[in-house]
Amino acid sequence: MSRIQDILAKAERDGTARRLPGSSAGVVAAPATVLTPHFDGSATHAASPFATPMPLAPEALGVTVAVADARDDVAAEPRTVRATLHPALVAAIAPHSDIAEQFRAIRSKLTQREEQGPLRTIGITSPASGDGKSVMAANLALAMAQELQRSILLIDGDLRTPAVHSLFATDRGPGITEVLNGEATLDEALIHLPEFRLTLLPAGGSADYPTELLGSTSMRRLLDALSARFDRILLDLPSALPLADVGTLAPHLDGVLMVVRAGITQRPALDQALGIFEEQKVIGVVLNEASA
Repeated sequence: MSRIQDILAKAERDGTARRLPGSSAGVVAAPATVLTPHFDGSATHAASPFATPMPLAPEALGVTVAVADARDDVAAEPRTVRATLHPALVAAIAPHSDIAEQFRAIRSKLTQREEQGPLRTIGITSPASGDGKSVMAANLALAMAQELQRSILLIDGDLRTPAVHSLFATDRGPGITEVLNGEATLDEALIHLPEFRLTLLPAGGSADYPTELLGSTSMRRLLDALSARFDRILLDLPSALPLADVGTLAPHLDGVLMVVRAGITQRPALDQALGIFEEQKVIGVVLNEASA
């Protein structure tokens, strides 16, 4: 991935990036900073090539909202449930905070990137589990949904360890697994959050063959159908290593964001994860848990 490596190398030469502690082969932090929340509600700095430095983030508090299924048939009665947003979803809970502003900064950079080509389907992944990709995907989706006249869909594409339903406290119910297996219709699986103008497609039940399911013709057709209904689709993907799930889905995506963890992700792992994707599809790298 010469383009990403060139960016990181230039940042080091210019003195605008620093090598993380822990290993001589550590990841190089990008010059700017995103405040990224964790599942415990705390927030730390995460370096990103898209955002500007921000100081401290306010404490995040839980919010309960009504959730209903999104349906094309206006005569259909939507299923309404109660969903509690995880404290890490500050883009919705604290939209005027510094940390929420960072997600909007990434949103703006992605909009600018569209001048080079369409970015209707964007995957968010990481070299390994525990790097914060799901929290990143959910907050970015909420920030995008705040734009007027934009319809946003967040798909939980991690069929092995799904997290989106937990972040939004919705039941597993039917999801992408059931839709692809023909056990549920798309409208039965979609969940709409009207207050935040965001639609979810959860993972659903466990899949026997997740790699084959994600790389199937049915998956491609599903994304094509969803692209006709939504302005932008974000997919919380499985971790890139060591599974083959992401590689099978990569051809169906317009772009990819890679989330790495400061002091944990090693450069060889990042190189290997980036190598799964065509170079032009890699939009950027977000560094999570970097110190201020």
